[in-house]
Amino acid sequence: MNFNLSEKAKSITPSVTLEITAKANEMKSRGIDVIGFGAGEPDFNTPKNIQEAGIKAIEKGNTRYTATPGIIELKKAACDKFKRDNGLEYKPNNILVSSGAKHSLYNAFSAILNPGDEVIIPNPFWVSYPELVKLADGVPVDVEAKEENDFKYKMEDLEKALTDKTKAIILNSPSNPTGTVYSKEELEAIADWAVKNNIFVVSDEIYEKLIYDNEKHISIASLNNKIKDLTIVINGMSKAYAMTGWRIGIAAAHENIIKIMTNLQSHTTSNASSISQYASVEGLSGDQSVIEEMKKHFVERRNFMVDRINSIEGLSCKKPKGAFYVMANISKLKGKEINGQTIENSVDLANVLLEKANVAVVPGLAFGSDDYIRLSYATSMDNIKEGLNRIDQFLNV
Repeated sequence: MNFNLSEKAKSITPSVTLEITAKANEMKSRGIDVIGFGAGEPDFNTPKNIQEAGIKAIEKGNTRYTATPGIIELKKAACDKFKRDNGLEYKPNNILVSSGAKHSLYNAFSAILNPGDEVIIPNPFWVSYPELVKLADGVPVDVEAKEENDFKYKMEDLEKALTDKTKAIILNSPSNPTGTVYSKEELEAIADWAVKNNIFVVSDEIYEKLIYDNEKHISIASLNNKIKDLTIVINGMSKAYAMTGWRIGIAAAHENIIKIMTNLQSHTTSNASSISQYASVEGLSGDQSVIEEMKKHFVERRNFMVDRINSIEGLSCKKPKGAFYVMANISKLKGKEINGQTIENSVDLANVLLEKANVAVVPGLAFGSDDYIRLSYATSMDNIKEGLNRIDQFLNV
């Protein structure tokens, strides 16, 4: 049947990362030993104290609707977190709790964009950024963040991308997929540019706790009050607390922005899961040592993965400073025939690695950069060693 469906909805590209994961899982269900490097979530269990807080919430009957923007305990815990970790002063009316950071981003773009407004996005970008902008009737504008510049914006490129329709810029530090981290000086330059041009900054800081090598996370909103008023900080519980399935995102912004975001949410999802909210209070306020333990494993895995990738002929990568991904440069492989398969692009390579080597990676094309594949080290060291050995053997038989 030929349905007359929404043109906007039909224009949205499916998530390639979820597609790869689904295909790998389907192969595993058939008994095939697949090593997956596509995961966008920690491979650790939610910490015990957070689990217990969720169970306690159920036992106490905290399973009903809450206020749309979240329970006051969680909003206060978020304010304490922003002050403690980021030097940011927020009040509960500056906070909106949503069903995951992706939901927070959707609310943010829906609140600030009018049809045709442009949003500058770094390329490589997280797969959902351009689609979320399009869902809010905005226009995504890629700005290439080159590998030689550590995958960061250059100010001259931002100036070139600026038009009278530019409404916002996305900042993602630490970054998915590149793991790049912006310095204070780099953030100050972006902040000055945003304030000068009255541009909103949507600052996705979901990976802020997963940062390595004595690097320091700085929230651009903490630099001064002018940039703070223009910034929507996006954070949440998924990555640092291994709570991906609990679906809690946290947005912090000027109360006028949060008010609009809250109105939108009140007519879509209403409140985030009450049980997850109570568990998140414990996550933000309780023992934080589990994060350091996770980081130790991530650093060990990252170091091994980076060294091993750079030892494989045809591949190279930079050492990421945060998150849990490596962007491997595959440009030397493009146009080559490997095991009877000509590699024209990153999708070809990802497909052939999955089908012939039983290794799941995400093609860089999903992130706007076809010269790369993304590998997640949010998996065991045994899987990392075996998966990279399979890639090496397949590429260099």
